[in-house]
Amino acid sequence: MKDAFSQRLQRRADETVALLERLLGNALLPGETTRPERLLAAMRHGVFNGGKRLRPFLLIETAEIFGATGVSPTRCAAALECVHCYSLIHDDLPAMDDDDMRRGKPTVHKAFDEATAILAGDALLTLALDILADEETHADPAIRAELVLALARASGLGGMAGGQMLDLAAEGRQLGEDEIVTLQAMKTGALIRFACEAGAIVGRAGEAERAAMAQFGEKIGKAFQLADDMLDLTASPERLGKETAKDSGRGKATLVALYGLEESRRMADRLTVEALELLSPFGERAHWLEAVARFIVGRDH
Repeated sequence: MKDAFSQRLQRRADETVALLERLLGNALLPGETTRPERLLAAMRHGVFNGGKRLRPFLLIETAEIFGATGVSPTRCAAALECVHCYSLIHDDLPAMDDDDMRRGKPTVHKAFDEATAILAGDALLTLALDILADEETHADPAIRAELVLALARASGLGGMAGGQMLDLAAEGRQLGEDEIVTLQAMKTGALIRFACEAGAIVGRAGEAERAAMAQFGEKIGKAFQLADDMLDLTASPERLGKETAKDSGRGKATLVALYGLEESRRMADRLTVEALELLSPFGERAHWLEAVARFIVGRDH
């Protein structure tokens, strides 16, 4: 089962990367004047960095549950990965988390410079909305508009960017559980929730089904963050491809810091059980979502 899941995860990653290779190529789109070579190289450096592409996997597999396959969900996944990679580029900047390495490679501001890294993030965010708004993503303009709106909400003021702000403001402060959960639901969870909800949108799922998928995304988003914070304390820098134990050193607010490793593991396990219960109405169709939920809490890097 593990091998089958790994192969499936790699297959979805390869599909997403192949499309991103084309989207981040030299060919101009209608309305573009030129694609500056250095900016494009920085964008590619931030995107083609060996990530697992978990968010694209969630989106594509959710869409397949509702009968949507092929280019539409893959384009949605590529758009989501553009936003995720933009967030990592900006998160690594000296004014944010100040990281020199990501997945064993120099971060974008180290490989290029800070100004180029900022622009690379800006351009990836804009490209994501470009991808979703293009009629190649879906023939129905109403579906495209829903996707754009959902991604904008997940990544903006009340989502990921807002969560980043809360995270910065929390450094060195003692936060309670509710504050930490809110922060992490925005900073990390919002894009994971979007992945599952967007799959339902592109698959024209009913309102109740879409809500169930959004709730599933919330649960595994929380479990993902718990697993991430535990790895920050327990994994080696070589295994993670970046410096570890930085969160505790900077006084970052995490549930792991609040409750410790053992209770955090129990919380992650409970969230996984709750997430799997949300999938039960979908039966065998949700097989791969069940597998990724278990993978998230069991990963070691």
